[in-house]
Amino acid sequence: MTWYPGVVRILVTNDDGIHAPGLLHLAQAMTRHGDVVVVAPDREFSGAGAAIGAIWEFTPHVTKHELDGIPEAWAVNGPPALAVMYARLGAFGDPFDLVVSGINPGANVGRSVYHSGTVGACLSGRNGGWSGVAVSQASAGWGVEGQAWEESVKLQKWHTAAAVASTFVGGLIANPPDDVVIANINVPNLELDEVAGWSITQVGQLPPRAMSRVDLVPHDIDPNHFDVKVSWGEPVELPEHTDGGTIERGSVSVTYLTRLQAEPRNDLARAEDALDRLLA
Repeated sequence: MTWYPGVVRILVTNDDGIHAPGLLHLAQAMTRHGDVVVVAPDREFSGAGAAIGAIWEFTPHVTKHELDGIPEAWAVNGPPALAVMYARLGAFGDPFDLVVSGINPGANVGRSVYHSGTVGACLSGRNGGWSGVAVSQASAGWGVEGQAWEESVKLQKWHTAAAVASTFVGGLIANPPDDVVIANINVPNLELDEVAGWSITQVGQLPPRAMSRVDLVPHDIDPNHFDVKVSWGEPVELPEHTDGGTIERGSVSVTYLTRLQAEPRNDLARAEDALDRLLA
């Protein structure tokens, strides 16, 4: 794998939509490292994971957009993984070298990593042999399952996350890895000189504040219809070696995510024997 600064093609995307402020900050920061093309959803797709949607049930289309300082930008009527898949199939010109996704308002740590559209875009790129960097920032107040409340978004210190992302990507391009890599970067919502440091972390089990209970509330008019009432738990202190624990302590978390791969097991003999009997 060989990249040359200035000629690297970088696809910038997100799961918050083409008009999200975090996307613009990230795309502008990436222009110093290569040729940037923005391909992002035309609306909010947070929590979409690596989904591409039921593309056989809607008419796929893309729309040109103007973003300040960005030479080429497109909006896709689908989730971020679909945008990256279109790029992998040649919709936006020559193959890209790197997918950079974000900046997501709200940390994508713990189980949120599984559901994150920010991370899912990079996973989609990996299917095409492209490395990816997912960039998220803790919310100014508190985030739930990787999301930040709307009023907190206004307090995001995007410049800090953009600086961290730019520094990491610059180093990545200067000395590319031997194989495809997905880096999930989470940045505290602090001024750069207030950030305590950084560390390589493990994916934790919980975000800093998680859903604690879900109840079904029936409608008065139609008893077959129910609202879903979500209750939020209290903030929890997470282990410092995890992505969420590192963010809680004011440091940048960098987690290298593995590809989805088969897991060898030796404790499923009954299920395997049942298949043998069915298919003998």
